[in-house]
Amino acid sequence: MLNDSELLKLLLPEYLIEYFDIIKFEEKDKVLHLYFEEKDTIPKEFSSLQLQSKGFHDEITVDDFPLRGKSVKLHIKRRRWTDTKSGKILQRDWNLIAKGTRMTQDFAEFLKKISRY
Repeated sequence: MLNDSELLKLLLPEYLIEYFDIIKFEEKDKVLHLYFEEKDTIPKEFSSLQLQSKGFHDEITVDDFPLRGKSVKLHIKRRRWTDTKSGKILQRDWNLIAKGTRMTQDFAEFLKKISRY
């Protein structure tokens, strides 16, 4: 039997479930809004540094695959980290949005494929 996390990975980009917490969801005018915040786990690429979470960057909104006839908007807040020794602000290098669009990379690739037929 699937657990909640495994089920969500079938419906949403896997990295969202692995690296972000779902904060809330709501439906407005046949649009499903899903809100995510990056988890408070230090990125592997910065494991040698002493980091402290210092809040979030501004929220971005990304269009994703429709679900059950509803448009889907992903509201994503990425975490900011401060290196306690240097004071430098760091963040994960996310490639969440396809270049030149406001869609997830997976959704942009899907649209590109279907436009060929």
